[in-house]
Amino acid sequence: MHVLDGGLSNALEARGNDLSGGEWTARVLRTSPDEIVAVHRAYFEAGADVATSASYQASDPGLIRLSVELAREAAGDVEGRLVAGSLGPFGALRADGSEYRGRYGLTARELEEVHRPRLEALLAAGPDVIAVETIPDTDEAEVLARLLAEYDHAAWFSYSIVGDRTCAGQRLDAAFAIPAAVDSVVAVGVNCCAPADVGPALRAAAATGKPGVVYPNAGEVWDAEAQQWVGTSTYDVGLVPAWVEAGAAWVGGCCRVGPEAVSRVAGIMGALG
Repeated sequence: MHVLDGGLSNALEARGNDLSGGEWTARVLRTSPDEIVAVHRAYFEAGADVATSASYQASDPGLIRLSVELAREAAGDVEGRLVAGSLGPFGALRADGSEYRGRYGLTARELEEVHRPRLEALLAAGPDVIAVETIPDTDEAEVLARLLAEYDHAAWFSYSIVGDRTCAGQRLDAAFAIPAAVDSVVAVGVNCCAPADVGPALRAAAATGKPGVVYPNAGEVWDAEAQQWVGTSTYDVGLVPAWVEAGAAWVGGCCRVGPEAVSRVAGIMGALG
């Protein structure tokens, strides 16, 4: 089992970094790379064994490679620490919240033209695993699955969901079957969703025979117009044993889940063995 890190953006903001504008965390890659390293280290010190690179919303190949290098720097030479290269959805590049809607109106070829160079830049930097994350739509998933099969590098594949459907409204059993058909995909699951949605999603993911990966957000809702999270946190580490029992082998947090919560997840995961 692996303990993932938590949200990069909230941890950077807690350190006083400005994430306004379309680049989001990629802005800090450009201006203050040492801050990225510091956050990765904070999550490792909290008990995470996976650092997810700051490339979720990056399209510049140089910044993408740098994000992996910084995560690797933070991991140091500690045995068992892994670096996951984050490949976010096309909607993240728009910075308009469409990663929580899908249905972009792009063809498969257009989506491939966006994702192939980003994936190649990540692979060139040498992460241990690719984190294909927050995918809202099976159309985009099909394109990404073909690319993962072509490059044959270890990856997990994680959807953004609402209730028992992808954000675009597709059934989860059909959605999980798409990446699960790729041999190099080591886990399928969900992220940046409400914690309450994780359990049912894991049951659908388990039907694929692949291990589960789950890292929900704090349970708040992203207001794309106001560019802020609204609502209250419902992230409950007491749910972790049930997630593991349902097949989760990679567990952490996403937006608004910080080092303190990850530390508690790590303690529970350690006790579960």
